[in-house]
Amino acid sequence: MRSDGTFVATTVALGLLAGLHAIFTWPARAVLALFVGGGAIAFLAEAIVIAWDWLEHHIGPTVLGVPLYVLFGWTGAVYVAFRLALLVTEGWFAVVLGATLATGYDLLTDHYGVESGYWTYTDDLAGPRFRGVPWWNYAGWYIVSALTAALAMPFL
Repeated sequence: MRSDGTFVATTVALGLLAGLHAIFTWPARAVLALFVGGGAIAFLAEAIVIAWDWLEHHIGPTVLGVPLYVLFGWTGAVYVAFRLALLVTEGWFAVVLGATLATGYDLLTDHYGVESGYWTYTDDLAGPRFRGVPWWNYAGWYIVSALTAALAMPFL
């Protein structure tokens, strides 16, 4: 059963809780870099695949087709994954591990959004799909996650 309000609320809550945790545990510049810079990177990536007609979202409000709630989900998920990576390693290894963890999270959850009708992949690109999610989505998650975590690295 589809519940747009619950899905959006939990996605936004993840981002807000992650941001609140970061505010109390990280330098301000690192928080701004990851959440503002990472949000901008996520917005740009999402806007590009939407403009290319590879992805269509079905929940608003949107700007250039990008639902605003997804920015909370992206940055919150990347923050949690990066913080977990920082528990076991440091520096640029943490960026790589954090991106891997964030992409793994997407691998486990993205199909839920497709199956629930929150978004649809509309591309006709060749290549493997996992539960209806194309390979390029995971490649994109990895790149965006690594870039987002990398923004915070100089300030930690």
